[in-house]
Amino acid sequence: MRVGLLTEGGYPYATGEARVWCDRLVRGLDQHDFEVYALSRDARQEAVGWEEPPGQVRRVRTAPLWGEPTGRRRAYGRRQRRRFTEHFGDLAVAISVPGGPDGTQADRFASGLHGLADLARDSGGLSAALRSEDAVRTLERACHTPGAPRAAHRARVTDLLAVTEALERALRPLSLDWYGGGGRDPGLSGVDLCHATSGGAAALPGLLAKRRFGTPLLVTEYGVRLREHYLRRPAGRDGSGPVRALLAAFQGRLAAEAYAQAVLITPGNTHARRWQERCGASPERLRTVYPGMDAACFAEVGEAGAASCGDDRTLVWVGRLEPAKDVVALLHAFAEVRRWQPDARLRVIETRPGSGAWRGDDPADGYAAHCRALAEHLFPDEAANAHTPGDNPVSFEHVGDPEAPTLADAYAAGAVVVLSSVVEGFPVGLVEAMFCGRATVSTDAGAVCEAIGGTGLVVPPRNPRALADACLALLRDPERRARLGAAARARALELFTAEQNVVAFRGIYLELMSHCPVRREEVGAGGAPLPFARPAEAHIPGRWTAGQGLAHTPRWAEAGPPPGRTMAALSEEGA
Repeated sequence: MRVGLLTEGGYPYATGEARVWCDRLVRGLDQHDFEVYALSRDARQEAVGWEEPPGQVRRVRTAPLWGEPTGRRRAYGRRQRRRFTEHFGDLAVAISVPGGPDGTQADRFASGLHGLADLARDSGGLSAALRSEDAVRTLERACHTPGAPRAAHRARVTDLLAVTEALERALRPLSLDWYGGGGRDPGLSGVDLCHATSGGAAALPGLLAKRRFGTPLLVTEYGVRLREHYLRRPAGRDGSGPVRALLAAFQGRLAAEAYAQAVLITPGNTHARRWQERCGASPERLRTVYPGMDAACFAEVGEAGAASCGDDRTLVWVGRLEPAKDVVALLHAFAEVRRWQPDARLRVIETRPGSGAWRGDDPADGYAAHCRALAEHLFPDEAANAHTPGDNPVSFEHVGDPEAPTLADAYAAGAVVVLSSVVEGFPVGLVEAMFCGRATVSTDAGAVCEAIGGTGLVVPPRNPRALADACLALLRDPERRARLGAAARARALELFTAEQNVVAFRGIYLELMSHCPVRREEVGAGGAPLPFARPAEAHIPGRWTAGQGLAHTPRWAEAGPPPGRTMAALSEEGA
């Protein structure tokens, strides 16, 4: 089957989200053909370039969600301007006025969204119209609609300009030439399934493909786009209250529409699933599929178990130094640990590009400097006697340094791995420590409890005293550390490997193809019918009912074929 993989800020680019997961999915499902439709997030991602996709990726098409719009801007005529004002007005009111239980605003958002898409198809694009005075005036009227919140009423002209500019970038997929109707470049009209890696802008091409061609839409989210929008701290005019409120409402409406139209939604954990349900996703269409990770690179350390521990007095933290990780609380907790175990040490190991998301020019570097200064203040250099140099019990390192050349070596550097986050999605670093057979102490944030499943100690976030007590309990009990580490590794190998993820999506693809086959005539290069072009599962006889995972078997199939007629002939009639 042909799968249209819809990404935003990730695969096939060498940096970004969902990059590794998508690559493993495509390589693991090599019996299918993939077409990648990628939206890039910024100029730096474009500059880094792609990773070479495998042979089953037949085509890669990209478009930017940043910078100025490209291409020639066509001026609208009177009729087109009237259509734009009507449809953009529906969308603007839907994001300005909270929706009621009857779903009126959700329907208005969908109507406006698809009306703009049809206008973009008929008129050659939306960029000029979305950055026009008409768009600003339409949004201003919507913000003063009865029922609009106070934040919308307070929007100034600069806020309205910022919102329309952001909407122009977010809605660029509506104006792309990815939706051909046939010929040599059919685009998304020629795929059997659209698989979006988020419920944000990446889902927009899938929504249009479903509406225009009946292509089923699958949405997979390991990090909920709406949640990321709430956590992001934009600078400049994008950070004002009215701008944030209106753009958050847009992201919420878009996610709700994507969830409503998706035939199946696969969150990566229960934490993401709760977010999706709050956004309107139907529980009947939700199916948790844990993200797959490569366990092979941790096999040597994991199989050695406690014997691979570098120092049984050392705590290890691995990740990216940023405020959400709350390393400040970890340093205060370690001060308490040192009161009761003076020989304890803490190694803070940052991830580099390739093993994580570390970037030297990132604003998070200010937080890293703050953590280093706090460590120097809390733990001045100590010396064993008057004749030896002083040493700080807290070290800051990077993966790739001689002391920690790989991620596996970083986790093996100590007896206990600590996660101190206050905000967390799916804890990838925690699962990596589980693959290494390490005992862990974690804070209850995001999907931590779901991932650890009782194979490690969990404490409340922002509680240095509880974090210190848990660390001391494991540092003092090597047998307990060994038991928890072995149980954690067994759980990770059962639930979080790349193989189980690929197997799950292999079954989902075949299930969706059999339930929602795309009926189209397949033709070869010369225009002649192409036999056996559609997968066999698309010809399963019988009718499917909503909400059921099994087909109703026709009575003639239960009783067998009538005399003189073959089962194959009846199957063709049923199909």
